[in-house]
Amino acid sequence: MVELESKIKLLPTDPGVYVMLDEGGVVIYVGKAKNLKNRVTQYFRNGYKTNKVAAMVSAIKDFYYVITHTEADALSLENNLIKKHKPKYNILLKDDKSYPYLKINLKEQYPRFTVTRRVKNDGCKYFGPYMLGVSVSDVLEILKDAYKIRPCSKQIDKKPIKECLNYHIGLCDAPCNRLISEEEYLKNVKSAIDFLSGNDQSAEKILTEKMLKSAESEEFERALQFKERLKVIEKIKEKKITSLAKSVSLDVIAIQSNGLYASISVLVVRNGKAMGVSSYSAETLTGSDEERLNEFLLRYYTGERELAPEVIVNFNVESAVAQKISAIYGKKATFTFSKKGVKKELLLMAEKNASEYLDKVIDKLKHKSQTRELALLRLKELLNLNKKPNRIECFDISHISGVDKVGSMTVFIGAEPAKTEYRRFKIKTVAGNDDFACLKEVLRRRLLKLNTLEEEKFPKPDLIVIDGGKGQLSSVKEIFDELSITGIDLISLAEREEEIYTLTSSEPLRLPRSDHALKTLIRLRDEAHRFAITFNRNLRNKRTLKSMLTEIEGIGAKKRNALMDKFKDINSLISATVEDLMTVDGIGEKQALKIKEFLTKNGSN
Repeated sequence: MVELESKIKLLPTDPGVYVMLDEGGVVIYVGKAKNLKNRVTQYFRNGYKTNKVAAMVSAIKDFYYVITHTEADALSLENNLIKKHKPKYNILLKDDKSYPYLKINLKEQYPRFTVTRRVKNDGCKYFGPYMLGVSVSDVLEILKDAYKIRPCSKQIDKKPIKECLNYHIGLCDAPCNRLISEEEYLKNVKSAIDFLSGNDQSAEKILTEKMLKSAESEEFERALQFKERLKVIEKIKEKKITSLAKSVSLDVIAIQSNGLYASISVLVVRNGKAMGVSSYSAETLTGSDEERLNEFLLRYYTGERELAPEVIVNFNVESAVAQKISAIYGKKATFTFSKKGVKKELLLMAEKNASEYLDKVIDKLKHKSQTRELALLRLKELLNLNKKPNRIECFDISHISGVDKVGSMTVFIGAEPAKTEYRRFKIKTVAGNDDFACLKEVLRRRLLKLNTLEEEKFPKPDLIVIDGGKGQLSSVKEIFDELSITGIDLISLAEREEEIYTLTSSEPLRLPRSDHALKTLIRLRDEAHRFAITFNRNLRNKRTLKSMLTEIEGIGAKKRNALMDKFKDINSLISATVEDLMTVDGIGEKQALKIKEFLTKNGSN
């Protein structure tokens, strides 16, 4: 590790490619960088890492790098090295199902459609991919039934070949035996291509007529087959996006992350129809969401998929990445970020699918304790904390117009609630409605317990979170200074926009609401808010109950206290029966009837 550290210090700041090696000198990861020093250093910093990245880093025993003239050159070299070495940690599209396409070579004399999972720049026409709910084999059957496109792979020569069964059952016009002219056959092919390009009506009409004719001839099994083909066409029609023209084909690609893990969804639109969505884990990708998306695009568009005329994305695509993909496909790759209209709606759909995949698939595969640990490490890194915050305390104030003022302290240990550690404070020194003064009182009382006999009940926290904004943070900082508190980090969380204020920056930190680090703080703050409101409500109920009981003649302090201990709040007392009241020490039947009568007149259920 000492040798690695020395090599890292000597890294240049040029663009280039870095190659990670394991103990046996095997290439385990290849990456490109705008700045080699910055990117490689990221792997070895003490920060949060997913299991996969941590495993990779622990396996790195050496690395080498190649400086390139431009980032575009780095992309090309990286791609070549990945193809050559096939590093285990560069396998990114493990969830890819490689969806099928239909391919036709119009240069053939009697062209036919075949199924392929690779799109090549070979002059052939490709249709697809066929994804959710539509089988490519069903589409082939439609082409055969409606347009009599030959299903066989026979070599058609000048010498005629005897026709097969498909001709005799009406599924092929036997071009092999020259029973259809090349011109007529190509008309059928053109109609089939028209159908695959979005014109559903012609196939629907042909198959409906054939179904009815078969039924009239009492060929019910054949009629049922045509009916099944019509159901497939109906499925295809249901995928139509009404606001898009038939000619519009798009790839819509969105990344979503929670600060720990990320997922990417690809929504495929062809000829105005949503073909389906595929989702991928981006766990082995590094860097920001924008960098991860750019890395994904390079892995996704390798020349074996169709590149849509327009690719809609939710982050900017680097010019070097766009140039590289354009070079792979031999045509310009157009990447856009749509801010309105149906394309924006499609992008939101892709984002929603990525979020769903992240929440329901990726997160559920991770161990809960690992996720909590990573969230705490991420908090340390994001907020520049002194250490990973294992014990976090959050404080909130609750009152109504300055009455029944209370403070709450909730505690998370290891990012999970420690409810036995929660504490409540009645505000003693503040008059009127002054949240800042209330916070200062509560924090002074809590912090004064440090280094005393009470510290066992109030252990020193790693991080204190204040419910509020910059003003609340400044007020509490005064108490820290007054008491010379050290070794405890201090932040505040403003509720409306969930902005995080720190003592090291004048600007708040804004994180996506899906970020696990922010989610941890929000859960803690919401607990403090709930705990404070509950305490405030209980005080008000108790005060109201006491006030009402003092108005009942013959009920002295002792009996009032006994009733309050029994029923806790006014609603419980009002709901009590005479028999319930008589269970309280000192309350007989006569007094119970008197209390019930008073409550019926003056209370409400």
